[in-house]
Amino acid sequence: MTDKLAVGDAAPDFALLDGDGNQWRLADLRGKKVILYFYPADDTPGCTAESCDFRDSYKAFVDANVEVLGVSPQGAKSHQRFAEKYELNFPLLIDGDLSTARTYGAIKEKPEVWEGIKLHIKRSTFVIDEEGKIEQAIYGVKVAGHVDSLRESLAI
Repeated sequence: MTDKLAVGDAAPDFALLDGDGNQWRLADLRGKKVILYFYPADDTPGCTAESCDFRDSYKAFVDANVEVLGVSPQGAKSHQRFAEKYELNFPLLIDGDLSTARTYGAIKEKPEVWEGIKLHIKRSTFVIDEEGKIEQAIYGVKVAGHVDSLRESLAI
């Protein structure tokens, strides 16, 4: 398992597809802050609440030059259904082999099982600054109040 990232570390680059087949690379987002949040699975209770909180605050993040990207291991069809069902207005990236989650230390050593789905992701959020450095690394995120706390810390 990868060690946790800390404030000031270089954020590991990634190249992941979203549910619509568009490729996202961290290196392409230099010059803006990025909130990269890892969530266990589409359309599960905690992940839905967290994603809807990001949806509801997305305009405020964009207006502050902050990109929001959700990451989980489900495939394109799952991400599309999830985004459509809850009108999510930001990209959901596919980390099917969990390689990006591993580089960010966002993996559970012992996956939990929820309704037959193995949940490998440790709910984690990273704020990455305009130069690609970790500004915040939050592991074991509690959903309630999380997005509000991020907005407060970023003065958004």
